[in-house]
Amino acid sequence: MDTITRFGVSISQKLLDAFDKVSGEKGYLNRSEALRDLIRDHLVEKEWSENKPVVATITLVYDHDVRELGEILAHLQHHYHRLIRSTVHIHLDERHCLEVLILTGRSRQVRKVADRLIGTKGVRHGKLVMTTTGRELA
Repeated sequence: MDTITRFGVSISQKLLDAFDKVSGEKGYLNRSEALRDLIRDHLVEKEWSENKPVVATITLVYDHDVRELGEILAHLQHHYHRLIRSTVHIHLDERHCLEVLILTGRSRQVRKVADRLIGTKGVRHGKLVMTTTGRELA
């Protein structure tokens, strides 16, 4: 385990009050843990901008009655099978499905897959959530 370093931060009282309020709403017990999470989040975003190995989920909500949509999505998933590690598919109602894909790979490749799937006609909503493999985070 790393050693803990204490450091001071100069911040306006108004900004600190807002930070404390949001941190409390999210359940942080102290400022240190909230600040550590903000730093980690920034480092994860940096990994994505540098095309490093990453982990992601792509969530899709789509209308399965759209002509050939199921086949198109399946074809795209087979095309990118080396990046897609797992999928979950549920039926929301008689027409709409939710699909969650878990991917690993370089960030540019994962974004390309997400853009292609989310941009497919009939997909009502899609969201890419990016994270890190954790290898480079302390």
